[in-house]
Order: sequence, then C-alpha cells, then structure tokens
Amino acid sequence: MEINNNNNNNHNTEVFDAESYLNMELLRFTTAGSVDDGKSTLIGRLLYDSKSIFEDQMEAVRETSEKRGEEQVNLALLTDGLRSEREQGITIDVAYRYFSTPKRKFIIADTPGHIQYTRNMVTGASTANLAIILVDARNGVVEQTKRHSLIASLLGIPHVVICVNKMDLVDYSKDQFEKIKEQYKDFATRLAVKDVHFIPISALIGDNVVHRSEKMTWYEGPTLMYLLESIHIASDHNHIDSRFPVQYVVRPYNDEFHDFRGYAGRIAGGVLKPGDEVLAMPSGFTTKIKTIEFNGEQYKEAYAPMSVCITLEDDIDISRGDMIAKVDNHPEEGQDLEIMVCWMNEKELQLGGIYTLYHTSKKTRCKIKEVKYKMDINTLHKIEDDKKLGLNDIGRISLRTTHPLFFDSYSKNRSTGSIIIVDETNNNTVGAGMII
Repeated sequence: MEINNNNNNNHNTEVFDAESYLNMELLRFTTAGSVDDGKSTLIGRLLYDSKSIFEDQMEAVRETSEKRGEEQVNLALLTDGLRSEREQGITIDVAYRYFSTPKRKFIIADTPGHIQYTRNMVTGASTANLAIILVDARNGVVEQTKRHSLIASLLGIPHVVICVNKMDLVDYSKDQFEKIKEQYKDFATRLAVKDVHFIPISALIGDNVVHRSEKMTWYEGPTLMYLLESIHIASDHNHIDSRFPVQYVVRPYNDEFHDFRGYAGRIAGGVLKPGDEVLAMPSGFTTKIKTIEFNGEQYKEAYAPMSVCITLEDDIDISRGDMIAKVDNHPEEGQDLEIMVCWMNEKELQLGGIYTLYHTSKKTRCKIKEVKYKMDINTLHKIEDDKKLGLNDIGRISLRTTHPLFFDSYSKNRSTGSIIIVDETNNNTVGAGMII
C-alpha cells in the first residue's frame, strides 16, 4: 500500500459552493462484520482515497503506526478513536465519520463486531439507508455475518452491500468470491432484505474500494465508492402515507407575528402541500394546511425527511406529541403494541415492569405485558421456552402504553414504527423496538 504525501485537501483550489453543498443528497450507511474483518480499515481507505482527511490527521496515523511497529500505515486508526480500541485493535463504540464527494454527502457509522456489542450496531444502523457487511474472504459467511444481516433486516435497511474483503489473501480468487456469494444468498432467502450487492475488495490495498482493481479484472461490477455515490435512495422514505409528528408549537409573542401559530417538526412520511385537508390526532378535528415554511421561505410542498413549520387555517388545540395526517390516510391509534425489541441493558427486561417510552415526538409510560419469544440469531428460530431478554437479546414482546400512540408498522414507516424504551430509575435507554 502506497501513501501519497500529495493527498492533502487543505490545498483544494475549487470554489466552495455552500448552497450546492447544503442541497446535496445525504446517504447514511453503517459498516458491520466480525472482529478483524477490516471495517475500520475500509472506512479509512474510503476517507483517504476520496481525499476526505487532512495531512495532519494522516501524519498522526503514520506516527502511531510506526510506534506500533507496523510495516504499513494503519488506516483503521482514522476511525478507532477510543484508546481502548486502539490498544486492542477493535471497535467498541459506534464511531461516526462525515465526508463528502462532489456527488453526495455521507455519514458513516462504524459499528462493533463483537457479539456483546450488538446494541451498538442497532444504534448505528437505526437511521441508515445502506449497510455494508464485511466478510473475510478466507472464512466466508460466519455467525456474526448472519447476526448483522438479521439486524439489518429487522431495522428495514433498504440496501445491503456484502463486501468480500481481504481478497489479496486468497489470491484474488473468483471461485472463492462466487462461493461466498452463494453462501450468503442461501442464508438471505429467510430475511426481508430487498436489495443486495456483492463486491470483492481489499480494504488494505484499495482494490475496488474507490479505484477499480487491476488484479480482479473478472469482476465487472461497480467499485464501492461508485455504488455509494449512485445508489438510488430517494424512494427509501415512505412518500405515500403522510405523517407529521408535532415537535414544537411556534408562538413568537411579538408585535410582528402577534397571531402566528405554527407547528414545527420533521415530516415522517408522505408529501404535504398547502390546501391539503388534514386530520389532527388525537382530537379528530379536520382542517386545511395554510402554509408550509422554513427559515422565512414558503414551500409549495414538503416531504420526508424535511423539517418544516406548518400553519393551519383553523385554530385547533395541537401540542407536542400530536400527529397531523391526511384525512383519508392516517396512522393507527392504540395503546396495545406488539414489538420486536433489541434489549440494550445488563439488567434484564422485567415482565410487568413500568418503563418510559418514546415514539416520534411523544413521551409516555408503558407496562410490559408479555414476552412472546426470544430469537436465535444463528438459526432465526423462535425460542419460546426461554423468555428472558438480557443484554443484546432480540425478542418479541407486547406492551400497553398509558396514552394512545399514532403509529404504523415498522415495515411501512421506520419513523412512526420505531420506539425507544427507557428505564425510569436512571434514564438509561434499555431497549430499541420495531412495531409489528
């Protein structure tokens, strides 16, 4: 691996267009895989080859690599920020990195590979458009590959890229790549994974990451960077079912906007336009949208995931946690929910326990009614004779909330179909759930 000292984006002479940058499409993606599969190295390679790191950062990585006696510059150090991670050579926490190319902006969530950090992967993947799952070309599909694929499936991540890494250690074998590809396809038939891509790479050397590999001419697909820049994500959001959870009631109380009353929030689904007839939940009153605006600019339409302020033609009592939706297409309303939950705390889920629950912009309390089953991550079988949910376990539960929620199934809308469960005694997040 050669490191070019001229790779210094401090000397970029292009004129920065702030407006174009702000309007660029944003792709959120997560990386996952077993320990030592090369996740951090891959992200370091993406950052380096796309000229998204500064020379002083690169120099610090060079010095650290030399101190550790490594023959090559360890690009994984660009993402392994915690001291304990650097010492062990593993990723423990979720490391977020931001970079951009002329075509897109990116947010990367580098998630841990150890089984005991499954909760961290759930955190990093919960908002992702795409998941990169690394597979060691020498080992093929292993337990953690299945675990991370299941989580990606449960979280409804629309696009999955299987990067078969360390191809340089199997002599860039096409047969080995095809074997792993068939292994994964056979497993994925049991998952709700819609769009899967396979790319043979070497993160250490850079083959098929940003630049095409000269040693794998048999591979005719895109490089990883080209795929990240070009994959279609505009339709990943639900643009059919209009949902607007109210986060804040805007009342300026000044002479210029004396009677102004707006509702601020982030559109969770669908398309809203001035003149649309809408329903306010839970009151059940109907009215029409008067204006949609943000930062002094009025919009003719707004759609997920835009953050806007909506004004209505009628004065209706609406507060934080309420929902605005189309009259003929509104979410379900109820207090009894069926949830697939990933438990994220050392203290086991308590049957009959009372927890705080967050859903969109609403905060309420809930009681755990029943644990239906725990899921075997490796076989995808339901374990019905062991209903204890501990740290990193995934299972199906039923609960009842003290106030009605306005929700969709997670498969229909990731925003209105997800919940967070919080321990009331210490305010720790203990569970992340998907409404069935």
